[in-house]
Amino acid sequence: MPNQTLQELRICFVGDSFVNGTGDPECLGWTGRVCADANKKGFDITYYNLGIRRNTSTDIANRWLQEVSLRLPKEYDGRVVFSFGLNDTSVENGKTRVELAKSVENVYVILSKAQQLYPVLMIGPAPFAEQEDHQRRQKTSNLSQKFALVCKELNVPYLDVFPILESSKIWIDEAKSHDGAHPRAGGYAKFAEIVKNWQAWRNWFQ
Repeated sequence: MPNQTLQELRICFVGDSFVNGTGDPECLGWTGRVCADANKKGFDITYYNLGIRRNTSTDIANRWLQEVSLRLPKEYDGRVVFSFGLNDTSVENGKTRVELAKSVENVYVILSKAQQLYPVLMIGPAPFAEQEDHQRRQKTSNLSQKFALVCKELNVPYLDVFPILESSKIWIDEAKSHDGAHPRAGGYAKFAEIVKNWQAWRNWFQ
């Protein structure tokens, strides 16, 4: 007979290519790794990866609710983890893809709605490897700090991974040797380790 003691959780991870796990030859990324770890601890995790490459906060604001609600019926214990932001800071045709004020507005709207429906966590933008682009680095760091303020206002747990991964040799080295942005398995394992040690994530599996 199946083990009836396992707690069933359905978790949607919504975000960009770092949520998708782009570049990981093991096709796990950090999201797959943290869910595998939770399964080993005796939880029955249904894991939905809703990461889309190049998505900005505006893209996510437009799609997340429909995608998540299809996967998290009300009769199940559904949770949502958001993680995005780096694509907002990229420049196309001489313009930042999403200006800072709009990014902040997007995350406020997304989280305000999401927290009415599900337990929610927010993880900030991960850094890119091209450290010489100091202007973009500063924009991403500023964005993460603004996201933290929104999450504090809304009482949504927030994990600022930017300074941790920026100082991670394996994250930076793997991304530099790959495509300049995405690490390989080792970098994602480091990201997963940070999330697994985050108290807000651990509280979901008490």
